[in-house]
Amino acid sequence: MPDHTLSQKLFKSAKEVIPGGVNSPVRAFRNVDGDPFFVRRAKGSRIWDVDGNELIDYVGTWGPAILGHSPTVVIDAVTQAAREGVSFGIPNLHEVEIARLIVDWVPSVEKVRMVNSGTEATMTAIRLARGFTGRNKIIKFEGCYHGHVDSLLVAAGSGALTHGKPDSAGVPGEFAGLTMTLPFNRPEAVEQAFAENGEDIAAIILEPIPANAGLIFPKEGYLQFLREITTKHGALLIFDEVMTGFRVAKGGVQELTGVTPDLTALGKVIGGGLPVGAFGGRADIMDHLAPDGPVYQAGTLSGNPLAMAAGLAQLKELERQNGWARLEEIGTQFESGVQEALETSGLNYQFNRVGSMFCLFFGGQEITNVDDVKKCDFDAFSRFFWKALEAGVYFAPSQYEAGFISLAHTPDDVEKTAEVTKNSLT
Repeated sequence: MPDHTLSQKLFKSAKEVIPGGVNSPVRAFRNVDGDPFFVRRAKGSRIWDVDGNELIDYVGTWGPAILGHSPTVVIDAVTQAAREGVSFGIPNLHEVEIARLIVDWVPSVEKVRMVNSGTEATMTAIRLARGFTGRNKIIKFEGCYHGHVDSLLVAAGSGALTHGKPDSAGVPGEFAGLTMTLPFNRPEAVEQAFAENGEDIAAIILEPIPANAGLIFPKEGYLQFLREITTKHGALLIFDEVMTGFRVAKGGVQELTGVTPDLTALGKVIGGGLPVGAFGGRADIMDHLAPDGPVYQAGTLSGNPLAMAAGLAQLKELERQNGWARLEEIGTQFESGVQEALETSGLNYQFNRVGSMFCLFFGGQEITNVDDVKKCDFDAFSRFFWKALEAGVYFAPSQYEAGFISLAHTPDDVEKTAEVTKNSLT
């Protein structure tokens, strides 16, 4: 049994000065009925906690660590940028370079603005959609999480679902009232919403592959349906690709599917592990932003040179290595190992994967939306999580979270993970 003495002491101390002892709720390990460990360092596919335990990591700082932890190219870029100044509050050369790269790679983006988090990106995309269309209402989907924005923290996934509070205290009913929350993968619900509110709907926002309620795939034709119905009614289509952007493909889900939204929110991978977000889209929409247009958005640290340098280094390295093809190879090996473990165990669980993202659902039913995820066996997941952790493999501490593979994961890592998975399922 691994020793967690120091982590336990740190968590006790943290709870005295930090709400719940953590700075983001899912880190508290409440969904697996335990306490978190504290990390001392991370490198490649591994993390080491303060008690010296070594773990193969499939959380990857919740997505950004696509090259693995502490990649040399990113560390060198940040170090060089820091020597020149950690923040300016005035334009820097890295901003233009990363903006050009995003515009070149992401099909929907003609202009882009950098911000400091995925939450800020989705928040401003919603404001921009309202300002551009002159409408107020938004459609989102149950289980899709777009950050802790007041108007979007309605039937949210990820941390909010983990703690059994799909709606947050402190969000005025008037804000939530402008958000229509519909079941994912149900075209008829969207059709009804537009039939009743079409002239008031500014936008639909969604994760095109929801990854904050596990990992859920859109049914064939569903994304194209959303593209067509928004166009028909003069509403905007917003893809939240904070998780999937630059991870499932060079151009995200929109490259894989050929469905092009009006606006796209980005984050995680584009910061190389530093705090960052971005949103972009059609030039005529983006030109409604201040200083050119009437929709206001600002940020002291937006375009921070350290974050921009880190993101540029990571994205260029991904391209240099043809990283997406390699990640698909690793992902295929990973999926094969998990499926073999499931067959050996005789358990009828569902495993979803796209590229380097995955989720093992502890339930036998097809997973099409968050209602299906809620039917999973959460006790079985909790037992599996702790067995795997004790054996040296760290998966996300919630059935509602996706896992992430990096370029640093080796065939030996994947082979060991498959064996641990097999043993942890029994």
